[in-house]
Amino acid sequence: MDTGKIVAQLYTVRQFTQNPEDVKKTLHKVKEIGYNAVQVSGFGPIDPYHLRDLANEAGVKIVATHVPYNRMVNDFDALVNEHKLWDCKYVGLGSMPAEYRVGRDGFLKFAREASEIAKKFADKGLKFIYHNHKFEFEKFNGVTGMEILLNETDPEAFGFEIDTYWVQAGGANPVEWIRKVAGRMDVIHFKDMAIKEDKQVFAEVGEGNLNWNEILKACRDTDVKWYCVEQDTCPGDPFDSLAISLRNLKAME
Repeated sequence: MDTGKIVAQLYTVRQFTQNPEDVKKTLHKVKEIGYNAVQVSGFGPIDPYHLRDLANEAGVKIVATHVPYNRMVNDFDALVNEHKLWDCKYVGLGSMPAEYRVGRDGFLKFAREASEIAKKFADKGLKFIYHNHKFEFEKFNGVTGMEILLNETDPEAFGFEIDTYWVQAGGANPVEWIRKVAGRMDVIHFKDMAIKEDKQVFAEVGEGNLNWNEILKACRDTDVKWYCVEQDTCPGDPFDSLAISLRNLKAME
C-alpha cells in the first residue's frame, strides 16, 4: 500500500488536542507512529498561524479538516484564509446539522444550501467534502437520505468523504458507496466494525469485519487520494489504536 496516502484523523485523539501544548505533543506523536499527514478535527482553540507552525515543526501535512456548518455559513472568508494558510484543500463537514434531519424536505433543503456553499469554496480553489453517519441511510419514499445528497447536489462542487463504518452501520455496503461517489471523493474515512459481547463496536482497521481487500480495491479504482484513519472510541490508548491501524494497512495489498 502507498503509505503516503494514509492520514491520522485527529478526532481519534481529540482529548489530546484541546490546547496548543497538547496539539504540539500530539502532532509529534502521530509523526513518530508513522503518519505524515493529518486531518484536523475536534480541536480546542488554537491560532491558525500557530497550528501551521506546529504542523511544519512536526513534519506533518494538514490535508483535510472538519469544521462546523455555521462557520461555513457565517465565517466563510476566515475559513478560506485558514485553509489557504495550511495549504489544505479539503474543507470537511462532519455531519449535517440536526435541523435538516427532518425527512425528505430537510435533506433537499440541505442539499440545495450546501451545494451553494460548496460552489463558493470551489471558486476559492478549495473542495467541500461531506462526511456521513448512519442517519443518512434512512429511507424516504424508498430513497435514502444519502441518495438524495448524491443526486440533488452539484457534482462539480459537492464532494463526499465516505465513512466505512457508518455506511455499514446504516445497513449499506461501503464498497458499493465508494463506487457510487466515484469522481466526487478524494478523501475517505477508514474505520472498522467489530462485534464484542454481541454489540457493534469501533475497531482498528483490520481488526474488525469489514472487507478491506474490496474497500482498498474500490479506492484505487476510483482514485481516492487520502485514506483517513479514524476511531471514535478506542479500547485503550487511542494512539495505540492509530498505530495498530497503520500497521495493518501497511500489511495490506
